[in-house]
Amino acid sequence: MTTSVLYDAPGPRTRRRQRLYSVVFVLIALAVLLWVLLKLQRAGQFDPDFWSGMTKGNIWVAIGDGVVATIEAAALAIVLAVALGLVLAVGRLSDRSWVRLPSTWFIEFFRAIPVLLLMILIFAATGGHLDTDTRGLVAVVGGLMLYNGSVLAEVFRAGVHAVPKGQGEAGYAIGMRKSQVMAVVLVPQAVKFMLPAIVSQCVVALKDTSLGFIAAYTELSRQGRQIALYLDNNLMVWAVIAVIYVAMNSVVGELAAWLERRMAGRGRSDAAAVADVEEVLPVG
Repeated sequence: MTTSVLYDAPGPRTRRRQRLYSVVFVLIALAVLLWVLLKLQRAGQFDPDFWSGMTKGNIWVAIGDGVVATIEAAALAIVLAVALGLVLAVGRLSDRSWVRLPSTWFIEFFRAIPVLLLMILIFAATGGHLDTDTRGLVAVVGGLMLYNGSVLAEVFRAGVHAVPKGQGEAGYAIGMRKSQVMAVVLVPQAVKFMLPAIVSQCVVALKDTSLGFIAAYTELSRQGRQIALYLDNNLMVWAVIAVIYVAMNSVVGELAAWLERRMAGRGRSDAAAVADVEEVLPVG
């Protein structure tokens, strides 16, 4: 039997009480769910005719256009945010104050501004130069890039600092420059520390594309709003939109899990290769 140093193992009475609390909580949750379903049933939300509007082909064409626009904006924003984050992180880790200070100010400034406000400012600044759809895309991608790039810069910096100090010192000991130590020694090892936070920020960027409705960008949420007005059915449409967002975020999560497994396997392969080399090297 394993014990924890943080708390004493619960006794028989405590375990019975915990089971009772769990049963009561589940019953309350089921009662609330049943009440909600009955309210929806009385309102006719489950009638087949009420959902027939979603079977129209033009509705799904509009939803498909919104999904494509959402993925396009998210992909551009994520790629640009990662690139910007790397540049800012390198700048903040620089030994030169004229590089480090502007990078730090940039990060702190754009991390403090809400993404929605950034999109509004960019949309207003591009007025008269671009058509509405392009302005919307630029506003969404620009706002997400500036905010998420600043956040990722701190993630990259923390990941580099998470690498054992001796790794960098070993690189300097064999005559490597700081740029070489960063590129060859620290960053490759820091990726495994940074990956969960990077993926989490990518999911945030994907969801934050929904703020693009304020910039007249035809992403999934804006398309959902138009469809809900057309069908006069908010619950049905937004339920479908929510499921689509869950599906897209699940794909991102699965991709992250695959990358993590691949990196873990590569790490074991590298360790095995090092062991093989050590076996054939002469002792002493």
